[in-house]
Amino acid sequence: MNKVDLRREFLTRRKTLSLDEVNHRSQAIAQLFLDFLTQNGLAFNPLLIHTFLPIQKQHEVDTWLIINSIWQQFPQLKFTVSVTDITSNQLTHYPLYADTRLQKNRWDIPEPIDATQQSAIDNQLIDLVLVPLLVFDKRGHRVGYGGGYYDRFLADCRPDCLTMGLSLFDPVEQIDDIELTDIRLDACLTPKQLFSFN
Repeated sequence: MNKVDLRREFLTRRKTLSLDEVNHRSQAIAQLFLDFLTQNGLAFNPLLIHTFLPIQKQHEVDTWLIINSIWQQFPQLKFTVSVTDITSNQLTHYPLYADTRLQKNRWDIPEPIDATQQSAIDNQLIDLVLVPLLVFDKRGHRVGYGGGYYDRFLADCRPDCLTMGLSLFDPVEQIDDIELTDIRLDACLTPKQLFSFN
C-alpha cells in the first residue's frame, strides 16, 4: 500500500483504540525497551536518548512510561526532546529533565517552554532516537504524519546512532512508495516484539 492510504488507515485504527488499550500497549513497549537496554549493556553507559513526547489525542505510544522508568532506574542515561521550527522545517533538540516545563505547540506536541534559553544539542551527540510513526513495514520503512521532520533529523545523525521506531501495531508487508529521502529504521518495537532491520 502507499503512504497516503496507510496513513489514513492507521490513523483510524489508532483512534479506535481505547485509552486503556493504548496504555496497555505502551507499557508492553516500555518494558521491551528497558529489556533491550539492559540485555545489550546500553543501560549502563552514559547514552543520550532522543525521544518524542506523545500527542495524547492522537493515541501515540506513551513514551513517558519509558522516560520515568529510566529516570528511576538508570539516571546515567539522559534525554533530549525536540522543538519544532515551522519556518525552517527542522527539529532543534534540548535537554529533558524531570523539572522541565512543557507546553503544547500547534500540533499538541509537548515542548520545553524555556528551550531557547539553553544551548541546543547537536544531532551528532545523540546516541539513540525513539522515532514516532503510524505504521512500519518489514524492511524498516515507516509512515509518519507526512511532514518529513524526522527524516531530515535522522539524516543528520551519526551513522552509528541507533534509530528505533515505536509502534502500537505489527508491521505491514511493504510500503510501496518509498523515496530516497526516507530514512530506514534500525529497529522497531511493538507491544509483542523487537523487529531488527540490520
